[in-house]
Formats: sequence, C-alpha cells, structure tokens
Amino acid sequence: MIDKRPFGGTCALRGCDPKKVLVGAAAAVDAARALSDNGVRPVSLTIDWAALMRFKRTFTDPVPTARKAALTRDGIETFDEIARFVSASQVSIGQTTLEATRAIVIATGARPADLPIEGREHVITSDDFLELGSLPGAVAFIGGGYISFEFAHVAARAGARVTVLHRGARPLEQFDPDLVDRLLVRTRELGVDVHVRTEVQGVQAVGNRRRIYARTDKGPSATVEADLVVHGAGRVPDLDELNLEAAGVRYSRAGVTVNAHLQSVSNPRVYAAGDCADSGGPPLTPVAGYEGRIVAANLLEGNHTTTEYTAVPRVVFTMPSLARVGLGEEDAQRRGLHFRTNHEDTAGWYSSRRVGERHSAFKVLVEEGTERILGAHLLGPHADETVNLFALAMRAGVPATQFKQMFWAYPTHASDTAYMV
Repeated sequence: MIDKRPFGGTCALRGCDPKKVLVGAAAAVDAARALSDNGVRPVSLTIDWAALMRFKRTFTDPVPTARKAALTRDGIETFDEIARFVSASQVSIGQTTLEATRAIVIATGARPADLPIEGREHVITSDDFLELGSLPGAVAFIGGGYISFEFAHVAARAGARVTVLHRGARPLEQFDPDLVDRLLVRTRELGVDVHVRTEVQGVQAVGNRRRIYARTDKGPSATVEADLVVHGAGRVPDLDELNLEAAGVRYSRAGVTVNAHLQSVSNPRVYAAGDCADSGGPPLTPVAGYEGRIVAANLLEGNHTTTEYTAVPRVVFTMPSLARVGLGEEDAQRRGLHFRTNHEDTAGWYSSRRVGERHSAFKVLVEEGTERILGAHLLGPHADETVNLFALAMRAGVPATQFKQMFWAYPTHASDTAYMV
C-alpha cells in the first residue's frame, strides 16, 4: 500500500471526522443560543478555537501510526511515497519498481480543484482550515458547496465575520431548492454574507489581509476584504501524479473510467475505487468504502460483483443540517414518474419548537399507485440521522403505506416521519 500523505485517508484525517468535531462544538453553542429566550442563558458560551483544535487532534493525530501498525500486523507492506505507473503492470516508488502480477488498485481520492484565478497562492484549502491554530476575524469562502457552508456555519458561531462567494444562481445545487432557500435564510440570519451569481476573479495580498475581486452576472465588479480566503469550489480526482498514460489507463475529469466491476476499461489489470473512480457513485465516504469492498471481492473471487447505488443519503452538516436521499422533483419528472410531493414547513412542529429551531421543512416524493418512496429531503434538527430511516425504507422497498405504520419511540424525530409520507 502506497500513500504520498499520512496513512488514514481524507475522511479520518482531513475530512468528515475532524470536520464533525468542529461542527459538534458549533452545534452546542447554537443549541444554547436557540433557547436563549426559553430558559437557557448562554451569557459566556463561546468557542475556544485553540482548545477545540487540540481536541480535534486527539482524533486525528493517532490515526497514521495506528493505521500503519494495523496494516503491518496483517502482513501489508507500506510505502510513504508518490506512486507513478511505468508500464501496464508496474509502478515506481522512489527508486523502487513494483511489479503487480495480479492487479493494481487506485484509491487516491480527490483533491481541491485548481482555481483558475490570479493570486490563488493566497487561498488556503479545507485541509489548511482544519489545521488553523487561531481563527481570524474575517473569513471568505470561494464556492457554495458542502465545504463552504459547513465551515461557514462553524466559523460564524466561533465569532468570525463570514462571506461566501458562489458563481451559480443557487448554492448547494445537489439539494432541494426550496429547502436550500430556507437554509439560506437561516445562514444569513447567522450573519454570513452569501453572494450568488458572483465569480471570483482574483485574490490580492494587502499586508496581512486579503482582497478578493469578483464579478457579478449583472456586470459590476465587487470587492471583499478578509483575513483568510478558503477554497470551497469543488474537488477533482487526485490522479495527476500517477502517470496513467504509461499504463494505458483511460480517465477523464470525473476519474478513472471503469466498468460495473470497477475495473479499468482500458487496462484490465487496474481497478479503481472511491472519489478517483468514474463509477457513477457520488463522492462520499460510505460509497468509497462500499466500492473498496466491491473491488476486494472481485480481486479475490473474479469479477462477479457490480455496483448499485440505490438510496445513498447525503448530508450538509450545517445547523440545522440539510439532507437528501433518492430523487428530487426534477429528477423524477425527467424520468416520467407519476408522484405526489408532500412538502411542509415544520418550524411549528413540536420537534423544532422545543429546541428553538425556526427554520425546518421536508419534502417527500411518493410514487402514485405503488406508494414507493422516491426521495426524501429534510432540513431541521437531526435531519442527518432521520434521512437514514428513509434510506433504509427505500433500499428495503418499504412502501409509504407500510412506513407510516411503523412504531417509533415518541417524541423523537423518527416519529415525525409518519406525517411526512
């Protein structure tokens, strides 16, 4: 196993896990503030950024050593190097060349996309944000996706002035537009300045500060001042250093081109899994793990297992969280499906009111006739957990008529789901 970075991968070291540690602290502050008029007095409740980062490192620092030790115990040799193909069956690592008599698996994940702007050297990545020793007073995020919104919610609750600059008409484009609009209201009420239809042209260092130059779709330019600028404008497969051409491995901007067995279509000795593979699966941690198991099964037993991506839940860990699983309305319409949409604002529901959340809603798509749940879209407290119930029902083929008859502990967010279908 070869890795150019510390062993453990993106999720454990510089992605999902450390991010959720920061989100947990921000959520605690948010929960107290939401009930400030209803029995809770968060007079001095603030985030100590340095202490939070020390806490985060208790999760991340032990991982590389522990992971390499576990691999060694299993008889797996590890190399801390950059791997490069030199032929269809060989890779070089430093001065060593390894011959694969059976197969080579590419699982390099993704990296931040290149920013085609002047002054990009003054922009940090999400990796860098997760290592900040202190949080500056003003932070700007380029792009309006998962990374920007999650970190914007954390930074704002930690006391920073936050700006998000998104070139599209709507941020979080993979999520239901009505629920995104509600989240935008909540985000702006938090004090985050969200600009849409605003394309960043360049970043200039002015002393210790940063000046961002942007252009709006209406023509006039805009200038934003910040202490820190963070790249949140998407990620791409991390393939540039592999020299795939030498191995005859076909790839595109979407990743290594693979068949349903996750095998390269141009070099059958090569397999790819996770964010670096153009597999049709969304670039999410559970999908990467799933694809890894598919590849392992096919290597051990021959190509007999193929991928299937029904009901994969996705979550934006803002406060409140935004979640989806299955089809959106436009997707279902394009497929010619006949369905009803159950859509309601739930800010007045008990589960939201008791925690002081004023922005929550759902949208659930149910197919007419079959009562099949086609998609579920949630915004609100614990949407990140509740969406898993819909994912389970959809994957197991449980119709809405049966789903709403389930017994749930009450009062819980799960017990709300009966009213959503």
